[in-house]
Amino acid sequence: MRRLLLSILLLAGLPGGALADADRMLADSLLAVTQSRVPEALSTVDRLTRQHPNFRLAHLVRGDLLLARARPLDTLGNVNTRGGELQQLRDEARQRVRAATDPLPQDKVPAYLLNLDDTYRHALVVDASRSRLYVYANRAGLPVRVADFYVTIGKAGAGKEREGDNRTPIGIYNVSGFKSPRELTDFYGSGAFTLSYPNEWDTRQGRNGYGIWIHGSPSNTYSRAPRASEGCVVLANDDLTRLGQYIEAGKTPVIISEAVEWVALDALAERRNDLAAALENWRYDWESRDTARLIAHYHPQFRSGGQDLGAFRASKQKVNAGKTWIKVGLDRVSLMLYPERPDFALVSFVQEYRSNNLSDRTVKRQFWRRDNGRWTIIHETSL
Repeated sequence: MRRLLLSILLLAGLPGGALADADRMLADSLLAVTQSRVPEALSTVDRLTRQHPNFRLAHLVRGDLLLARARPLDTLGNVNTRGGELQQLRDEARQRVRAATDPLPQDKVPAYLLNLDDTYRHALVVDASRSRLYVYANRAGLPVRVADFYVTIGKAGAGKEREGDNRTPIGIYNVSGFKSPRELTDFYGSGAFTLSYPNEWDTRQGRNGYGIWIHGSPSNTYSRAPRASEGCVVLANDDLTRLGQYIEAGKTPVIISEAVEWVALDALAERRNDLAAALENWRYDWESRDTARLIAHYHPQFRSGGQDLGAFRASKQKVNAGKTWIKVGLDRVSLMLYPERPDFALVSFVQEYRSNNLSDRTVKRQFWRRDNGRWTIIHETSL
C-alpha cells in the first residue's frame, strides 16, 4: 500500500490547500503511511472513523493499517471487499488525496466568472474531473474561493444529453430551490438543492431530462464514489449542510465543467472587457434607432421565443419607425463564459428601456457566441 499511496502523492504534487476536516484527516493518514508513520496514521484514521462511522473509505484504510502490523501491504484494499466496490473506494481515495496534494493555483480563478452582479453573494463551480465543488465569494465582481468539497457526479460522467443517460450536465444553472429531508426519501440525505436544468440553451439543443439536484447521501453512507449518481451532484450530508450557508435559492449560479479552466486575473479581466465592450456596443447601437446597426449584433442563427432573425429584424424595423428617441440602461450585469466553450457566454441583466412612447423594465438572459473574434447574440430570453 505504501508504494501505491506514495505514487499517488508524487503524481499529485506538493501538499497544500484548505479542505474539509474529513479530507484533511484522510490525507494526513495516507501521507503518514508513505512516511512509515503507521501508528500516527492509525491514530488519525481512528479519529476519522469515530467522527464518521459510515465513512467506508476510512474504514478500508483503517483495516489496511491494522493488517500492516502483521505484514507489508502492496495496495489500498487488502481487506475483504467486493471487487467493484473496492475499485470505487480506490477512486475516491485518489480524488481526495489529489485535492490535498494538488492544490489549486492561488493566483488563478475559473475562467467563467467574468463579472458577478453584486446581488450574487456566491457562485458554485463543479470540476467533474477532480470530483470537487468550489465555492467562490463575489468580491466587487471578482471571484474569491472560500470553500471546496468532494462530490460525486453521474455514473457516465459529465455532458448530459437525454433523460436516463446517467450524466451530469455541463453548463450554467441556478439553484432554483431547496427540498428538505421531510419531502424526500433517505436516499437524498440531508436535503436537495434543485437546479435549473435544462436551461434555455439545453432546450434549444434538444437536451432533456429533469431532477438534476445537488443533494446529500443516504444515512448509512458517508460519501459515494466519484461516479455513482444518476446525474446529480452528491455530497456528504455534513458537507451539504455547510454548503447551504453559501446558497440563495433562486439566485446562486452553478457552473458545471468537465475540467475547469484556470486563468490569471489579468486574463480574466481581458476576457471580461472584451465581452463587456460587445454588450455596450449593442446597447449603444440600439439607442441609435438604426435597425441595420442593431441587427449586426445578432447571430444568423438567433432565436428569441418563436422569432428567428428575420422576424426579429422586421419587428425592430417596425418599432424603430415609430420612435423619435430611445434610451437603454443596463443594471445588475453578470457575465459568465460557458464551460468547455471559451467562445460562448451567458449575459444577464436588468434592462431599463425608455422611449418617446414606451418605458419598461425587463430581466434578460442572452447567450452570446464569438466567431472570428466578434461576439454576437445567438439566443435571448426575457423573464
